[in-house]
Parts: sequence; structure tokens; C-alpha cells
Amino acid sequence: VGTAPSEGLRKGVVVDIDLTTTAIRQAVETAELMAGVQIGSVYAGIAGGHITGQTSHGLVAVSGEGHEITQSDVERAINAAQAMKIPVEREILHVIPQGFIVDEQGGIKDPVGMSGVRLEAYVHIITGAVASAQNLVKSIYNAGISVEDIILEPIASAEAVLTPEEKSVGVALADMGGGTTDVVVYKDGTLHHSAVLSLGGHHITNDIAQLLKMTPQDADKIKLRYGCASVDLVEQNDAIPISTVGGVHKPRFITRRDLAEIIQCRMDEFLSLIGQEIYNCNLTIPAGVVLTGGTALLDGLLESAEQAFPCPVRVGYPCPLKGLTEKIHIPVYATGVGLVLAGAMEHYRAPKRTFIKGTNLFDQIFKRMKNWFQDWL
Repeated sequence: VGTAPSEGLRKGVVVDIDLTTTAIRQAVETAELMAGVQIGSVYAGIAGGHITGQTSHGLVAVSGEGHEITQSDVERAINAAQAMKIPVEREILHVIPQGFIVDEQGGIKDPVGMSGVRLEAYVHIITGAVASAQNLVKSIYNAGISVEDIILEPIASAEAVLTPEEKSVGVALADMGGGTTDVVVYKDGTLHHSAVLSLGGHHITNDIAQLLKMTPQDADKIKLRYGCASVDLVEQNDAIPISTVGGVHKPRFITRRDLAEIIQCRMDEFLSLIGQEIYNCNLTIPAGVVLTGGTALLDGLLESAEQAFPCPVRVGYPCPLKGLTEKIHIPVYATGVGLVLAGAMEHYRAPKRTFIKGTNLFDQIFKRMKNWFQDWL
């Protein structure tokens, strides 16, 4: 496992290519040293406020003999669902089938082999800003690494922390990162809703830094060491020493309860926005809400979420992977583990391929990237 702090990312988006490249190179070198292997290519996660998701549907006439639905009919229906006007600065990242309707009969997962006159496909389409994807891939390439695929981070996290049973009955996942909180809702085994909230753990850190007039670095330290998302859970009201910018003023202190009030105020906003996003998708989620990502480790968050949501709540820990240290079995590594799983599934599903591929749902963005790379390299 290799990690490195990066000032080149803000709210999940590359804002400085050189700083991001440096951080990637440092993390890769650390991972290579620990694993004893050289890393030549990666599966990259993408996130940020530029990501949007929407449901669409397409309708086609069944073309096969005897009106038997073929895989070609399914692909035409999915392509018809993608026939939507997309601004030139945006590109499709994922097209995820949700279900099919054959001659008004719904609830069909795989219509191939069925008989019918017309076929409807319902899909969830996720788009992102072309420039953001371009900057991400360029930062990785500048570090000497090839890119196999780009995958939306909460989809990767879902693969690492959600069970098939949860996805089947209905579940919401909130991936609470530093710059953003990504929300995805699964039902009947597939993705039905996705959204990105421009709130993350860094906002809590900034609140502490501004209110207590200290550096973000020092604010993050006391958040991680003494922070709690629920004032009611703070039993000891000990005084916490806090440093000032420059360290030239006399020592100051804050009580744990006062610190918890700062954190809870922002966390209540987090949970309210997550709850509203889940409510808007109008789906039942008997499996409840799963919280993952680095911010999910904050003391008291689970208890606050249990009060905020009228359903079961748990913290999502990534599934253990053979050969990886136990260190990664914490929510902060959920996306990373999910990307490893995605890479492993792709490895066993198809022969080794290069970055520009022509056989999966990422084709559109990669075809455009191919032209970018010819200009860069």
C-alpha cells in the first residue's frame, strides 16, 4: 500500500497537475517497494462535483427471426437509451443497465431469448467533465503509469463494502471523502441513483481552523485525535491545548464538548443532505445506509447517523483481500480496494489489454482521450 498527501487535488478534482503527479509517483514508489513488483498500469478512480447521474430509457423493435430477442437487440436498446444530447465539454463514463421491458412486461434483467415485438432498456448514465478526466489521466501518465480504466469512485467503493444481498433488497452508500461525499443507491442488484455532494472531511477541518484560528494541519490533528460527531457522547470535558498560527501567542485551550459542537454542526448538514438525496430517488432501502470513506471513521458518526436516518446504518469496511495487509481493512481504503477488485475481475474476464480499448462501456471517453494523448506524448 502506498499513500502520499496531495495538494494538487481539490474536492476530488485535479487543480495542479505537477503536484498531483508528484504525489502519484511517491505513492506508487512506496507501493512498489512494499510489494516488490513494478507497477506499469492502474485502474483510476474519478470523483468530483462535475460528476452527474441520470436515468434514461430507449425503445427498439425486435429484429430477430420469430421476434426472439438477441444480444444485438439488447445493445441497440441500450444505445438508444444513450441517444441524449450531451454538451461537448462532458462525456459518458458509465452506462449501467437497470432493467428491461418486453411488450409492457417489466422486471426483466436479461431479455435475451425471450419473444417480443418491442424492447425497452432502462439505464443509469453517469457523465463527467472531459477536462477533469483529461487532467486526471495526464497526471497519471506524467508519473510514468498507464491507465487501464477510469471508474467512478463510489461504484468502486460499493464493490468493496456492499454485499450482493444488500444491493438486491435496496441499500444506499455514502462515500465520505475529504473533498466530496458520493451517494449511490442500489436496488434489485443494480445502480439506480448517484450523486456527488460538495462536502467532505476537509470542510470539518476548515471549520475548526477558522473558528479556532489555527492552521488546517493542526485542526486536522485535533479533529482526528479528539473529535466526535455527537456532543451527547462526550463524557469527559477535558481541555485540549490548541496551537495558533505562527505559535507566537500564549497557549489556548478548547474543551472536547466545544470541539464536538463544531463538528456536529457540520455533520448534521452532511447527514441532512445525504438523507435528502436518498429520499429524492424514491426507492425503498431495507438494507439501510452504509457509510464509508475516511470521514466515516469519526467518533460518534454512526450514532448521529442512526438518529438521522429511519433505517439501519452501518460503517462499511472493505472486504479483506488475500495478500494485502490488514492496514487496508478500514473505510479510508474502500475505493482503493474496490479498484483492485475491478482490476482483478477485468483481468480474469478478458486478455491483457492496453489503455485504449474497444469492448466496454468506457469507450467514448477513451476514444477522445486517445486524441489528447497524441498531442501530449
